[in-house]
Amino acid sequence: MHRGRAWIMVGALLGAAGVAHAQAPATQQALRWNADALGNHRYLVQVDAPATAVHVVISWRRRDAHPENVAVIVTAPDGSIVTNVRRGAIDRASGELVFQATQAGTYAIYYQPHVSKGRSNYPTVSYATPSDTADAAWSRKLGDAKHWSRLPQATVLRYEAVDDFDAYTPMERTATADELQALLAKHASDALLLFPETRAYPIRMFDTLPGRWAQRGAGGTLSDTAQRGEYLSFQLGAWAPRAAVNDVRVAFSDLRADDGSVIPASALTCFNLRGVGYDGKPFTARVDVAQGRVQALWMGLDIPATAKPGVYRGAVTVSADGVAAQSIPLAITVGEGEAIAHGDDDPFKLTRLRWLNSALAQDDTVVKPFVPIAVKGSTLGILGRDITLAANGLPAQITSRFDERMTGFAKQPKALLAAPIQLIVADDAGDHVLAAAHSPQIQRDGPGKVHWQVNANAGALTGDVKASLEADGTLAYSIALSAAKDVSLRDIRLSIPMQHDAARYQLGLGRQGDAAPVDFSWTWHAKNNQDGAWIGSVNAGLEFHLRDENYRRPLNTNFYQQQPLRMPTSWDNDGKGGIRLRAEDKDYLAEAYSGPRRMKAGETLHYDIVMRVTPFKPIDPARHFAERYFHKYGDLDAIKADGANVVNIHHATPINPWINYPFLEPAAMRAYVDAAHQRGMRVKIYDTVRELSDRAPELPMLESLGHEVISAGQGGGFSWLQEHLDGDYIAAWHVPENRDAAVINAGQSRWHNYYIEGLDWLARNIGIDGLYLDDVAYDRTTMKRVRKVLQAHRPDPLIDLHSASQYNPRDGYINSALLYMELFPYIDRLWFGEEFDYEKTSPTYWLTEISGIPYGLMGEMLQNDGNPWRGMLFGMTNRLGWSAGSDPRGLWKLWDAFGIEQADMIGWWVHDAPVKTNRDDVLATSYVRKGNKTLIAIASWAPQKVDVKLLVDWKALGLSPRRVTLSAPSVAGFQPQATFKVDEAIPVEPGKGWLIVAE
Repeated sequence: MHRGRAWIMVGALLGAAGVAHAQAPATQQALRWNADALGNHRYLVQVDAPATAVHVVISWRRRDAHPENVAVIVTAPDGSIVTNVRRGAIDRASGELVFQATQAGTYAIYYQPHVSKGRSNYPTVSYATPSDTADAAWSRKLGDAKHWSRLPQATVLRYEAVDDFDAYTPMERTATADELQALLAKHASDALLLFPETRAYPIRMFDTLPGRWAQRGAGGTLSDTAQRGEYLSFQLGAWAPRAAVNDVRVAFSDLRADDGSVIPASALTCFNLRGVGYDGKPFTARVDVAQGRVQALWMGLDIPATAKPGVYRGAVTVSADGVAAQSIPLAITVGEGEAIAHGDDDPFKLTRLRWLNSALAQDDTVVKPFVPIAVKGSTLGILGRDITLAANGLPAQITSRFDERMTGFAKQPKALLAAPIQLIVADDAGDHVLAAAHSPQIQRDGPGKVHWQVNANAGALTGDVKASLEADGTLAYSIALSAAKDVSLRDIRLSIPMQHDAARYQLGLGRQGDAAPVDFSWTWHAKNNQDGAWIGSVNAGLEFHLRDENYRRPLNTNFYQQQPLRMPTSWDNDGKGGIRLRAEDKDYLAEAYSGPRRMKAGETLHYDIVMRVTPFKPIDPARHFAERYFHKYGDLDAIKADGANVVNIHHATPINPWINYPFLEPAAMRAYVDAAHQRGMRVKIYDTVRELSDRAPELPMLESLGHEVISAGQGGGFSWLQEHLDGDYIAAWHVPENRDAAVINAGQSRWHNYYIEGLDWLARNIGIDGLYLDDVAYDRTTMKRVRKVLQAHRPDPLIDLHSASQYNPRDGYINSALLYMELFPYIDRLWFGEEFDYEKTSPTYWLTEISGIPYGLMGEMLQNDGNPWRGMLFGMTNRLGWSAGSDPRGLWKLWDAFGIEQADMIGWWVHDAPVKTNRDDVLATSYVRKGNKTLIAIASWAPQKVDVKLLVDWKALGLSPRRVTLSAPSVAGFQPQATFKVDEAIPVEPGKGWLIVAE
């Protein structure tokens, strides 16, 4: 994944008219010592006089489970390493050491030194094990450890961390065994102990108690203060010391002030037990506490802006199976002031936890360029497409009105289907097509969505068909097939018969983008992230996926195998199911089968299908060519002088330093965005939600949700993660320069609600113009909301999607285009991407896997700065600012001199393209300013240098061949200046081409 890593002063980058001398707030505190050599933690001890040996016992209260297995490094006042060191009793509570002190002064004892291996962005960090470095003679003189107390004693001064962020908090200093025993003695019969805690001390340990709790004792009042209108977060720690406690429940009372004012119980919630899902649906969750574990219960109180100042008292009552209810008193002091935006402008106050349950932009409105769904009987009209339903609710016909150029609409619609889509149940009596007696009744959910339900039959099975269509072209089917009696089936299959001219290309099912195969078979395999395909032509196509009621979005981008696709019970059928693609006389048939099975009486199988009709929208080459991208944080005046007008700000930059958490440098980001707007430029930021920085203040709370937000894994990774998280996570991207480490998020969770609210906050408060998405992990539900919140505040937001190729065993051989096709309706540009091969792949691969054009998008190139000649066939260049070779400025100047924004783009795939060549392996795309001039892009796939002739429809170009001149302007790194005669053969190098102006 491409990540920017510049560290520069903001003032220097804004230019003369920017924020003068403004320096970005420090994003990385200077380290106090070399953490890579010594670790992140130490105690300082004072030695008053040199001695052959001094003794010290450090009450370090460590949270790592086995400190006896971790090395200790002692350094002298001059920084040298002390080799004569003996270890005594080492446990979580304390550590005993004897070391030689040749100098008086302050010694440092580093107690978690680590060793890092592997890629710096995905480090493998382990902790050094103890080794005996002491001189044998020196060690013998010490004698038995029971005599060490007679040695000179070093004085423990203080604990230090390599920087403030790495420091262990009071909530990470463990209780001693004696403290825990004393606490349990006071609660001899209690199965669950409760510890109220304010948001200032997030619970970070789940396998033991912090010392502050053991010393303070269980129970007590939760006291806190807040302003009117503030969202107040707080916690209860629930500890099950003796046995597991199951089904924890929480209830709230009203909060009452002395003057009778009331904050109702409905203003309180427990995030661990209930919430609103990423899809807008309310849900409840069960919380069990395993024996010996601590469960953080995070609560939220929405204080009304109209609340009168005063102390409000109430209670939180906690109960569980077989556990008596316990009440924790609440005493919340509401001050005179009124919070701005609930307090959301300060992420460290954790008021933003309310964002987890947000339903912002969760509606069925439409966004540009889509139009409300038109319902005419059984025909549903959307942008450029029509879907006619059969009585069983499945599509009987799908037509597209997009033209081959993909810039507008054709006079005659193009039919996709050769016959209706059918679900067929086969038994010994024959094939039974799912059928219904009456046409489906279409119900409107809003301008952007309709749904219908059909009761149908197929042989011995009844079918409950629930379906919907959205304005972008997504059809979702939940088909429940039920057996009233025991039945033996030969097959249940889906038949999608397509017109031959609509089934030219195919990708998915383990195949990369190419001509649709004549005959191909595929079967299910959990190691492959494959459950469907796209089949189509440039201006008409169909994507389909086969699922069941247990579908869960897999992880992607390096982590698929850690949360792979769940095999759908219905379609997979224990390996008997699969998909066949074949060209037949009358149609091109895509057939999904599930094979023989028996169904018992009362059994139901879910044959769910998701389909998307492509293209989603027309392309807009004029807008595409007008947007010139710079991929780096830099001086705005210099960027503008280079011809760019859109800046993509990656993370690891001063204004966006942390991975997918763009909230900690808002002033610097706002200054930069404002300065860009003053120059007529736009700024987009990197923020994908796929992983989350360890800098996010909400991280401890997210841990309390189990694996709702943070994916389960083997832990490891950068030292901060291992030292401050509970170990059950997937370590993700790490930026060594600023010690930023991330964990992988679940593919579908309430964190998406937080993300949407966060984008809304950024658009309102910072003025960002859009997003640069790098291999996102969310689905179209969240993507729609992203588009809506940005469009609500920015008149024309820009959303780009970059992907590394997912077609590899690590990612389950999924095509990036297929993986993200559900997002395509709501983004503006593709950047596909690392590991994409621009040299050894076919024009068809470029068209279907890289360009985005068959889906209504245009794109750019990344890997090795792309192939500029082939890129121009699709309107693609590389990104300025990223590397020395990534420099499209010469092409931009040619575009401007020609006036490409006023031209009609006619791609090589158009059957009546006005410019072609005499070779199938040398293609041409023309940019036509009719009657004026045409820019002809030529690119070769021939294995050797060839001479080609242009085949030109001069009438279509509005030019006379007798008067036209053909000239190739000089473009550095692209082509020399040249002129050609109309009938002259043009030499083309392998893998290269020309840009020729005909005028």
